[in-house]
Amino acid sequence: MAFPSRAAVAVEETWDLTHFYTTEQQFEEALQQVQQQATDFEAQFAGNLQDSTTIIKALEALEQLRLVMTRIGTYANLHHSVDQTNTEHQMRAGAVGTAFAKIAAQTAFLQSDLLQLPAALLDETMQQAPQYKNFLAAILREKPYTLHPEVEKALAAFSGTWNAPYALYNTTKLVDMKFPDFTVEGKDYPMSYNLFEGDWELETNTDIRRAAFDAFSAKLRDYQHTTAKTYETHVKQEKTEADLRGYDSVLDFLLFPQEVDRDMYNRQIDVIMTELAPHMRKYAKLLQRVHNLDNMTFADLKIPLDPGYEPTITVEESRQYMQDALGIMGDDYQAMLDRAFDERWIDFANNEGKSTGAFCSSPYGVHPYVLISWTSRMNEVFVLAHELGHAGHFYEAQKHQNIFDARPSLYFIEAPSTMNEMLMANHLLKNSDDARFKRWVISSIVARTYYHNFVTHLLEAAYQRKVYELIDAGKSLHAPLLNELKRAVLEEFWGDTVTLNDGAELTWMRQPHYYMGLYPYTYSAGLTISTQVSQRILREGQPAVDDWLAVLQAGGTKSPAELAKMAGVDVTTEQPLRDTIAYIGSLIDELETLTNELDNQ
Repeated sequence: MAFPSRAAVAVEETWDLTHFYTTEQQFEEALQQVQQQATDFEAQFAGNLQDSTTIIKALEALEQLRLVMTRIGTYANLHHSVDQTNTEHQMRAGAVGTAFAKIAAQTAFLQSDLLQLPAALLDETMQQAPQYKNFLAAILREKPYTLHPEVEKALAAFSGTWNAPYALYNTTKLVDMKFPDFTVEGKDYPMSYNLFEGDWELETNTDIRRAAFDAFSAKLRDYQHTTAKTYETHVKQEKTEADLRGYDSVLDFLLFPQEVDRDMYNRQIDVIMTELAPHMRKYAKLLQRVHNLDNMTFADLKIPLDPGYEPTITVEESRQYMQDALGIMGDDYQAMLDRAFDERWIDFANNEGKSTGAFCSSPYGVHPYVLISWTSRMNEVFVLAHELGHAGHFYEAQKHQNIFDARPSLYFIEAPSTMNEMLMANHLLKNSDDARFKRWVISSIVARTYYHNFVTHLLEAAYQRKVYELIDAGKSLHAPLLNELKRAVLEEFWGDTVTLNDGAELTWMRQPHYYMGLYPYTYSAGLTISTQVSQRILREGQPAVDDWLAVLQAGGTKSPAELAKMAGVDVTTEQPLRDTIAYIGSLIDELETLTNELDNQ
């Protein structure tokens, strides 16, 4: 059956957004006040940054402005994310976007004015207000790419327009795209984005699973040209800004804020494409053998190795798993987990119009919020642990850093989340000697943690790099070309081990990450770090945990390479990546051994 409306789901399955504002009137008043706050900020400080005392006052005012904006923006976005069919949510999000674009233009002078000041004055300011040292250093780092103040102001005024392709993508995907039922042997089955990605991809009945893939792909195909044009608009905007600012390429423009060079970026993609592929092909063949498939297709890659064994799990049961597996992180971390459940930080509901997948939003000064669509599958303990990893990261960082310094480079973002998946796996393996249970846990790590981050997102990254190379070369994008690029990446990785169903090439349409800069490759980067640190924790115990907590608390005060080094990992070399790939290979070898043992019992 179809998902219920948002109004029909149980309130205890939803998150509590009254932690932002208890009434809509409070939100409206806050939105009006922050616009006046921005106007006053411009009037007081534009053209007046002549001494360190005034600069510090301006930064203090900006800090307060951003705190209020974060609260307002997150409130609107979280409402919108749980029901994108709701016109009230759409209007609220639109009003915030318009207001924030104006505020961005009003505050754009700050960076330009600061960059015109003598370096000695900025050094003096950093010494007097060390809490703003990283913020000022980041501005100075951008100096070679900063444009005339009036140009910066104009670009900031268009910030809402720059975000339009992502909004259009989501509207197409979650509002306009309606999936009809599909039929197998005379029986009708419901279809939606969440149903396909949460259930039908994992369905063990091959006829139903493949029919679902065909039906899902057919509807995607109806929207491929609109989605391609939306995506082209987004990447061409990025290319235009990269050119305006004087970057050599759009890739360099997107890597700059990550504090990552092209070598680190390319290595993450190239080494995995070459060296992980043989291991994953071996895993695909194991799936084919266990499920007695005459042909291993792209539609079969997400099926569980032992579907008959995977138990269901309630939300309350998941809470105990979080406590048991993540308790190693200490009392404060455990208290955060309790609050997440007790205070309804998590939205578990399945309803029409809800965003697909899962995410964590961590507004400074409030607390993290987690979105997940709970289907009661046991593998969702890994999904929830992942998102609570983000929550724990920013919970710790925001206690120790100001709003400017709380968020690290995008390159590092997925390390704390995937760390929690590894801790969950370590806990489950440690507490059972049963061969079938061990196989289930290891297969969950391979099929969810590593497949999701080292295969799905990495193949997105390889495809995305090809797209940006075309854009840098002055080419245009269209659906047939994007389909061709995606299919070529899939063929390169899977070889002749996996038959690509008609529709596999359309998977570029399914991920929102392409509208978030160079995000996809960072999943494998983060998991490389967390794999190595989780192994340290197994070997060393508390000292490794203490190092990791210090990394979380550091927030964005260090580069991703420096953060990884604090945890004992050198990501400037190939070794951590190769060690992680070897570890994945060892897991797949163990799956094969356990399967052979179970088959011979």
